[in-house]
Amino acid sequence: MRSIIQSANPSVAAATRMIWLPGANTSAQEILDAGFSRALDSRRLSLDLTLLDLELEHVGDRRPLERLRSEIVSPARAAGAAVWLAGISLGGFFALLYAASHPEDIDGLVLLAPYLGNRMLTAEIAGARGVAEWRPGELAETDEERRIWRYIKTRCSESPPLYLGFGREDRFAAAHRLLAEALPADSVEVIDGGHDWRTWSRLWENFLDSRFI
Repeated sequence: MRSIIQSANPSVAAATRMIWLPGANTSAQEILDAGFSRALDSRRLSLDLTLLDLELEHVGDRRPLERLRSEIVSPARAAGAAVWLAGISLGGFFALLYAASHPEDIDGLVLLAPYLGNRMLTAEIAGARGVAEWRPGELAETDEERRIWRYIKTRCSESPPLYLGFGREDRFAAAHRLLAEALPADSVEVIDGGHDWRTWSRLWENFLDSRFI
């Protein structure tokens, strides 16, 4: 699994490792180029980043997530690190899918403008007046989109913290607002912007300043 590791201190592992999953048709290098590591350096935060390239054949392909667990998450936890999983757009979808499959592995989630499923499903949830009233029904083995919403619905006070950030003009904003309604208000940030790196970089910096420092 291709990855880029950015350590706060190359000689000492940080207590927390955040694993970033990129969006569709983007790469780990683009997360680095967008300044996500520089934002840490400028704040002198003790947080190690692992930026991954997901090698997907299709949305229902779970093999990269199992490799993520065996090659990245499990070794980090065995070394004593707290593990946060983070994702942008489609990467946010897979972060949620991982959390739904292995909730015990994750100490926190950061989702920037996550893809949350097709419009038919989100319209179904909206028609039920939100995820609290929505009933997922029986899940097919391959129904990953419904699976992540069932995870969202069944989260509780003991679930790992989940931070959601998105732009008001994001093309997926209607789905983001459905997720936001299921979260504590202080776990959600909405800023001006669309589905783009400028918006995501600002949300990342805001997260570091208000929630991680």
